[in-house]
Amino acid sequence: MNMRTTDPDLAHSELIKIFVEHDLKVSHDDRLDFALDLVPSESIVLGRIGFGVEICFEAPPMESAYQVNIPLRGTCVLAQRGRRSTAAAGREGIVMDPVTSVSYRWDESSTQLAIKLPRGRLEAHAARLAGISRPGTIEFEPSFDLTTAGGQAVLATVNFAFVELARPGGLEAIPSARDGLESLLMTQLLSVVPNQYTPLLNQPGGTATDRTVRDLVERIKRDPAAVRETADLVAMSGLSPRALQLAFREQVGVSPITFVREVRLDRVHQDLLNGRGSVSEVAATWGFHHPGHFARHYRTRFGVSPSETLRAAGTH
Repeated sequence: MNMRTTDPDLAHSELIKIFVEHDLKVSHDDRLDFALDLVPSESIVLGRIGFGVEICFEAPPMESAYQVNIPLRGTCVLAQRGRRSTAAAGREGIVMDPVTSVSYRWDESSTQLAIKLPRGRLEAHAARLAGISRPGTIEFEPSFDLTTAGGQAVLATVNFAFVELARPGGLEAIPSARDGLESLLMTQLLSVVPNQYTPLLNQPGGTATDRTVRDLVERIKRDPAAVRETADLVAMSGLSPRALQLAFREQVGVSPITFVREVRLDRVHQDLLNGRGSVSEVAATWGFHHPGHFARHYRTRFGVSPSETLRAAGTH
């Protein structure tokens, strides 16, 4: 969905429908140049928004969602829980929780990516990663650093999601890939934006015995399609995400998700050798939904392209 308007009332009503009921104060109605680019997704809302003038939102608690905003241009100031946080393009992101009213001011040059995350899904995801049975409100810090390695990873994932979900025939058309991308983004936010779960997610936890890793390796080999994200492996192993990463790198030599990908590539390779479908069909069967990434990983592992493997199989 793409929308352009110079009408403040029209812009305001559209934002209310998509995000939350709020008051919108526009500094100069006659200079408004509102632009909204919204990409489709099953549960999250991801949009790029600009006004062309200084604006201020006043909003009650969202209740049913968390919202993350990342300035692409300009600066903004968030007032929440009695604190003021400033975010500048390329330097900080902003998080709004579901239980607190906010005041949010943008300068006239500000354009932002806005990500609205369903409260129930994000809290359940956090509880699953942390290994707790009862999800609760996530106490995010209101701002986070985009210049760190983790912050850069969040920004890269959000930018990739915006492009891929907007592309006709992209990840929006592949539910399992879309869900995996949304889960990746949630995991990154929980690990990068300081909250009560961050120490647990980022520090070693649990006892990663050789047997634990061996059992997990065997489970992955038996059914690699069952593993869609790191949270699946965390649940299987009983380890924290950090402990899982360290154990796999120490005992297997690669990260757990890399190992899952390698096992899936091996299955693709075998199916192509056996002529069990076209390259795209076999790749999709084993969870590869981005042709360019898949082809690159396949060539790295086997030294040939998938189509070369399929052609070679046809000559036997």
